[in-house]
Amino acid sequence: MKIVFNRQVINDAVAPLMCAVSGKSTLSAIEGILIEANENGSCVLTTFDLEKGMRVTVDAEVEEAGSYIINAQKFSQTVRVMEGSEIILTVDDTLQACISCGKSNHRMKALPAADYPVIPRLTTEDGFVIGQATLKNMLSKIMFAMAVNDQRPVLNGCYCSVTDKELLLVSCDSYKLAKCKVETEIENKNEDATALDYSFIMPTKTVNELFKMLRDDEREVVRIYMSRKNIVFHIGNLIFFSRLIEGQYIDYDRILVNSHRIEAVISRDAMISALERAALVTEEKVAGSVKSHVKLEFCENTVRISATSTMGSTYDELEIEHKGGDLLIAFNNRFLIDSLRAADCEHVKLSMTSALTGINIEPVEAEENVKEIFMLLPVRMKE
Repeated sequence: MKIVFNRQVINDAVAPLMCAVSGKSTLSAIEGILIEANENGSCVLTTFDLEKGMRVTVDAEVEEAGSYIINAQKFSQTVRVMEGSEIILTVDDTLQACISCGKSNHRMKALPAADYPVIPRLTTEDGFVIGQATLKNMLSKIMFAMAVNDQRPVLNGCYCSVTDKELLLVSCDSYKLAKCKVETEIENKNEDATALDYSFIMPTKTVNELFKMLRDDEREVVRIYMSRKNIVFHIGNLIFFSRLIEGQYIDYDRILVNSHRIEAVISRDAMISALERAALVTEEKVAGSVKSHVKLEFCENTVRISATSTMGSTYDELEIEHKGGDLLIAFNNRFLIDSLRAADCEHVKLSMTSALTGINIEPVEAEENVKEIFMLLPVRMKE
């Protein structure tokens, strides 16, 4: 195999591929990039860590077609430090790979393409198309509540429900919950023209990587293909694919309390600023100390924000619109800040019942086609 790449083009192509390279595996093939050079002048680059994968096609001058696996980290580092406009990659029959640029060359071991694991089908008969900006905005609202290593596998990701005109995303990590529903234009790509009705759970790592790839451009779309165990995203010239988490998601509507006896409307930015000041106390990093919680005392038209730790204390007051009785409640400060940030609006409504009942956070100035709600469990205050 012999390929001549434009150095800038191959550099730009390899960068996103690294998100799907396995770092710790007994299978050396998934630590590499599968490079498939075709006689038509195109070169397909693929990485796959058995959970998620990435594929990109780049134009290149293919002097000799072939397929081999090159260690991803070494290949990426080598092409990045080479100087010159062209990178030449050759692999001989003894599986010796040589990367050269001008008078510089670097040799490494290659593996046969047959060693690469089987990649899921990257196109299916079922799927849909949605705007990148819409999907990215929705993910930004629920990502903070996804679990990472929860004992219940279904919580280690984001639940998605898709119909012809509506997309719903939900995440929950036992302490906080985020739910976002948007009525938007969704193009049906099912081959048999059946109505869209998909429910699936994307892993946390997949959601985090997908968010980085999506653009805020309202004109850009992402084409999504579905199968029973996998999901495939076509984003521009990138193809990103991932396994799905199997299992039944939790009954999130049952977790959300819909009737509360206390309501407070407050400026979101002012609340976040006060909590950030409290974080200087609640998030102190002193050996042997325990992160303290932040207390909120709702009294008449004021919320008093306080925190105490081994290093000091903090106190703040903000004006609010208050309905119902007085209440003293405490939260993990960082969780509360994340929940407020997800509600991207000027004012938020806090709905509460008691010091041991979850609090609902909702934007006051919500768009007509968007419904979102965030729930956070309080912490028990020390006597």
